[in-house]
Amino acid sequence: MIYIVEDDASIRELEQYALQSSGYDVKSFEEPEAFWQAMRITEPELVILDVMLPGEDGFSILKKLRGTPALRQLPIIMVTAKSSELDTVRGLDCGADDYITKPFGIMEFLSRVRAALRRSAPPAKPNVYTFHELMLDNARHSVTVNGTPVDLTYKEYSLLRLLLENTNLVVTRETILQVVWGTDISVESRTVDMHIRTLRKKLGSAGSYILTVRKVGYKLADSEEGVEE
Repeated sequence: MIYIVEDDASIRELEQYALQSSGYDVKSFEEPEAFWQAMRITEPELVILDVMLPGEDGFSILKKLRGTPALRQLPIIMVTAKSSELDTVRGLDCGADDYITKPFGIMEFLSRVRAALRRSAPPAKPNVYTFHELMLDNARHSVTVNGTPVDLTYKEYSLLRLLLENTNLVVTRETILQVVWGTDISVESRTVDMHIRTLRKKLGSAGSYILTVRKVGYKLADSEEGVEE
């Protein structure tokens, strides 16, 4: 979802048409109040923000967005008729990811949008996870210990992958239930414990890396103290 905040109807409609024609979901706003109302309901993946707006200028909106912790990484492209170097520097210094001056070409506009979205995209998860002699190949859906294949059920595999994705971090039982079992509310916390116990046995010596954090959950890590039951 991309939000456009632009009071010039012709430019707003042009931007929206170009983005929608490129496959993006778009909502456009003529004035800041409607934009803020929409932000309280759904946060977009990108904001295209004009500077000269009725009631509240783009720099003020930009500062508020960057002042909100949850929105500090939100990509923002400023679009304005102001073309002086000072205006550009001010926009970038206030936290804009890019700055386009009017008039602009649609191809350049779309290219800058794609670039901003690429920069903000979360890094792709690796296909292979390793921890000492333990290896999980997500592309092949396989697990080996010292090169020897380990046969795991789907739930055991998902559980091990979650622990490998969070190596040395505690994963709570609640998180495990949510990620591995999803919305199945009939599953109890002790089910997690049973799967952990079976997973440890199947992993053999590598099973000792799965540590119990009492009353909290589990983590995959080295420990001189061994597994706490």
